[in-house]
Amino acid sequence: MSDGVHERKASGMGYGQRMRRLPPRWQVSLAGVTAIGVTFGFARYGYGLFLPELRREFGLSVAQVGLISSATYLGYMAALVLVGALVSRFGPRPLVVVGGLSATVGMALVAFAGGPGVLTAGLILAGTSSGWAWAPYSDAVDRMVPAGLRERVMGTIASGTAFAVVVAGPLALIARGAQWRYAWLVFAAAALLTTAYNARVLPAGAHPATGTGRGRAGLGLRSFARRPAVPLYLTALSYGLVGAVYWAFAVEAVSREAGRDAPTAALFWTVMGLAGTAGALTGGAIARHGLRRVHGSLFAGIAMAVALLGVAPGAPVAVMLSAVLYGPCFMAGSGVLAVWSYRVFPDRPSTGFSVTVLFLGLGTVAGPAALGLFSDAYGLRAAFLVTAAAAALTLLVRPPRRQPRSTPPRAPAAGAVHTIRDSVRQG
Repeated sequence: MSDGVHERKASGMGYGQRMRRLPPRWQVSLAGVTAIGVTFGFARYGYGLFLPELRREFGLSVAQVGLISSATYLGYMAALVLVGALVSRFGPRPLVVVGGLSATVGMALVAFAGGPGVLTAGLILAGTSSGWAWAPYSDAVDRMVPAGLRERVMGTIASGTAFAVVVAGPLALIARGAQWRYAWLVFAAAALLTTAYNARVLPAGAHPATGTGRGRAGLGLRSFARRPAVPLYLTALSYGLVGAVYWAFAVEAVSREAGRDAPTAALFWTVMGLAGTAGALTGGAIARHGLRRVHGSLFAGIAMAVALLGVAPGAPVAVMLSAVLYGPCFMAGSGVLAVWSYRVFPDRPSTGFSVTVLFLGLGTVAGPAALGLFSDAYGLRAAFLVTAAAAALTLLVRPPRRQPRSTPPRAPAAGAVHTIRDSVRQG
């Protein structure tokens, strides 16, 4: 067939058909990047970006801000518990769709909120979305991506948060003051479109390799209490606590020093997102330098980024350096947890990762509430310094030098493609 015929056939093909003709690894990458972007970058972290506007409109104290942020993570944890139990039965598609719809409805409620009650309800509902959406990609990648590409795909998926943050920063500059509600409507529309695409491309139903037989062995709690998992859980706990505090209060700290109407906070957010896109290289970095070395570098960077906001939140150079450090280190950190979890739980990747993220969720619930109350008593700068110390202590909890021996490989079901675990690196 001539090239001209190929071009005519391609031009007659609808946009949706062309997207469906992408190789499966590109389909799941695009689906994952967009879903993680809207559920984390918009639904979860948009709260911190627009915190000055929300505090001004609804009269919230710092302690109330911390309590609301922690409440959003309770919804996130509830979703994680359900995902761990349901993903092996229903597959990734319905769970990601539930997450996308939660983000859509929750962010729409925030946009139309007339008081703190509706605002909080919308933020909690939107906050559950990332709990529904994140872990199921372990299954999706496992089923749609060849084994040698999984870690890179998951690293790419994790970078979705950074790309969304890049979009959210300029949007915050445009929708300043009373216009902030329009930004949340844009977030909700993006979540709806992303949900529709994920519903088209992700697989549903039990994983052919784990839905029956030996794949269901070891579902008891004891299988997730194995010794190699302890440092993983402690790291996830610290990562969740430090990240939740930074995302919730960083813009507040910068805005206090620069002035509520200054563009510094939105620029800070945009720079953080741009730098964070480097998190897509996490899989390659781990393959080249090892999980332990990458883990140490990332938590040292996170600790320094948080400390800079405690020491000099009013110095533009320190603020931008904090953004440049935090963006890639935090985005890559989610990939480190995903890869590490896959190595510890090669037999139950999605459920194992859900347990790991559950510990992350415990940190996210405790962090904003505790540090919000601490800030009311001792100041926000002191709270950032305490948080930086928690990140630095995580350097004492490291992955093993060598990858532990995994369970003997499973026999793949006919037509099933091994994928996801490497992609779990991600966000």
